[in-house]
Amino acid sequence: MDKVRQIRLAKDAMDRDWADPELDLGAVAAHAGYSRYHFLRAFKEAYGETPGQYLTHRRIERAEEMLRAADLSVTEICHLVGFSSLGTFSARFKTRTGLTPSEYRSKNVGRGAALIPGCYAMLWAGGFPPARTTQRAGESTPMRTAERTAKGTATLKKRPDPAAAYRDKEQPPDDRRAEP
Repeated sequence: MDKVRQIRLAKDAMDRDWADPELDLGAVAAHAGYSRYHFLRAFKEAYGETPGQYLTHRRIERAEEMLRAADLSVTEICHLVGFSSLGTFSARFKTRTGLTPSEYRSKNVGRGAALIPGCYAMLWAGGFPPARTTQRAGESTPMRTAERTAKGTATLKKRPDPAAAYRDKEQPPDDRRAEP
């Protein structure tokens, strides 16, 4: 596989998994088949910025969309776009846009579509994906996404199985209404 195609695969992984806070240089470099530092140099040569800068720009773009369109707090948006620290998010946001997230929201709210209620935005961002089976080249049997998560890199990690959240194994309480 040629160099540009390998780097493009890694960039596609960043575009797909931009919200994953565990997405780091090692995980992205693994997609390209490079060591961390060789990938860093090759990516900067190809795109003019480091993978970290590219990922930060992608996250800030998504945060701008959410600040304009979703009725969520700045902290919720910070975590949804993949930042683990509100201070880092606010500093990077201000560096990129010239405004703090709150100032950006007050200046740009109402531009475009109506605000999406926060519960819908959270459901969209954190909804449970259906169980899929996929098969990679060289694997003899398809694997469920949850099985691949246990074996995969940070770019393959997905949300936990929804069964535990919904307590599927518990029985509903007995109906204790008075009989007629």
